[in-house]
Amino acid sequence: MQQRPAPEQIIFSTKDSSGKIYIREQQGYFQRIRRTLGTVLMLLFVLLPWLNYQGMQAIQLDVAQQRFFIFGQVLVPQDFLIIALLFTLAAFALFYLTKLYGRVWCGYTCPQTVWTLLFVWLERRIEGSHSQSKALDKAPWHAIKIGKKVLKHSSWLLVSLFTALAFIAYFVPVRSLYSDFFSLNSSATVYGWVWFFTACTYINAGLIREKMCLHMCPYARFQSAMFETATKLVTYDAARGEQRGARKRQQAKAAGLGDCVDCELCVQVCPVGIDIRQGLQYECINCGLCIDACDQTMRHFNYPTGLIRYQGEPAEQAPWRRHLGYGSALALTLLAIVGWGYQWQNTELSISRDRQALFRVTSEGITENTFTLHISNKQQHARQYQLHINGLSTPQLIGSNLISLKPAEQRQHIISIAVADAATGAYSPFTLQLTDIVSGETVNASSRFYYPR
Repeated sequence: MQQRPAPEQIIFSTKDSSGKIYIREQQGYFQRIRRTLGTVLMLLFVLLPWLNYQGMQAIQLDVAQQRFFIFGQVLVPQDFLIIALLFTLAAFALFYLTKLYGRVWCGYTCPQTVWTLLFVWLERRIEGSHSQSKALDKAPWHAIKIGKKVLKHSSWLLVSLFTALAFIAYFVPVRSLYSDFFSLNSSATVYGWVWFFTACTYINAGLIREKMCLHMCPYARFQSAMFETATKLVTYDAARGEQRGARKRQQAKAAGLGDCVDCELCVQVCPVGIDIRQGLQYECINCGLCIDACDQTMRHFNYPTGLIRYQGEPAEQAPWRRHLGYGSALALTLLAIVGWGYQWQNTELSISRDRQALFRVTSEGITENTFTLHISNKQQHARQYQLHINGLSTPQLIGSNLISLKPAEQRQHIISIAVADAATGAYSPFTLQLTDIVSGETVNASSRFYYPR
């Protein structure tokens, strides 16, 4: 018979035996920082798709056409190197920040934390304080309890729905998304993705909360490998706090007692339900809420603040060496991004040769080569180009040398080049130059013109 695993090995177990952590609301310095950052990030997330540029949505990813519109420019799959470079830059920045300040990304700006604390805020507004919420869960079902639960979960679902719509707005034109969605005119694909992300937000931020951070997030598992002795982590000063013990505010501290009054506010405000006084734990997301709670208690007892604080040991190496590794990686990635931006052009031109024959000789003795041009207009307005041939003796372009492209259009354009004079070699290199008639911008592509031997 298979033995049941220990409770701490079950993926949905938490630090609280009831299976749910009732987070106490806390005010303070670090909470203000978190709420400010969370508000700014949420506003950016929701409002960016509504931003217009030159009469069009400024940021949109068109998956079907494989195009990324960003402030009047169009990125095609060949340009997605910049996306990889930006993700690489973000990864190195995150690793660098983790090395210096631990899991502050998790505690302050991770969407899981931001949305979880938003859902907790709604829960506190509807069910009352953390103790009232806990008592409500233990109470038998009655009309008031049912009403509060329905209101809470309805508010969570509403926030989840608008979160999903805000995310889908990066892929679907935002000005038609909301009207079509609520008038039941959206496609089945849009409805499917919206309800999928609604369910994900509702489950992650409302139901499983800290379990995502504790058991499912891979970053929570490997980031401790980035810590060093000088990493600033939320730390309890045991030498000053122990022995802990309860006391009255005006009562003198008894002999042998430390500054910790064992109020357990640091545990009650922790989003992941740990007791920081038990030492460093990988579950800690470095959010600083326990610091705000402890400092508040210390001020009430007229004790110095900082019993719990961000602290790291002195660095074992010179300060500049601490920044050399990730700093160099960030600098190199930034240089690569600048280099990509310098060589990027808003028109892309490439040439491929006719696969049927290298050349064709007419009855008049003129040699013709056929090519297929692949042209991309990477701007959100129509453009007209003129084609020039450089490097050949008396070349003749068969067909029009004017090419018109619609906004963000990619097109194949077939041309033939005829040369009357024979060359001494088997081929001659030449360059096609595509010039924007309005702006004068040019883009070149090279190929070879083959002759009969």
